[in-house]
Amino acid sequence: MRIAFSAALLLAGLSAAAADTAKDPSGTWLTGDGRAKIRIDRCGPGQKLVCGKVVWLEVPTTESGTPRTDLKNPDPKKRARPVMGLQLIDGLKPDEEKYTGEIYNIEEGKIYTVSLERESEAELSVSGCMLKVLCGSQTWTRVPDVNQQAANKN
Repeated sequence: MRIAFSAALLLAGLSAAAADTAKDPSGTWLTGDGRAKIRIDRCGPGQKLVCGKVVWLEVPTTESGTPRTDLKNPDPKKRARPVMGLQLIDGLKPDEEKYTGEIYNIEEGKIYTVSLERESEAELSVSGCMLKVLCGSQTWTRVPDVNQQAANKN
């Protein structure tokens, strides 16, 4: 009886872990417009949250050859920080089959409420709203976890 109960607990834990893995958005994703790749990883206490940062840009430099910066940031002190490596997603919380929280949009310098939900192994649905009225969504596509810009410099 004790062995059967222990086995049942172990199997329950394995199925919960499998379900958690199924919705886990960790990986590198090409944005819907193809202009950036975002690396999403687990973060926070117990690795229960998700965070994401820019790891590739289609156009990483300005016309003058300098790295792109966070020019539209409402905080003037942050406008000189490079976009490459910038954390856009910070501490999204699990919410049923998705993760919810806030995402920073570099293009506009604005923060949106967002939810990330895995549609499949290769697709991530990203839905966001500003002021609960201006909403939109796009599908990001999984790409290899290779820093392609660093590879292209060689």
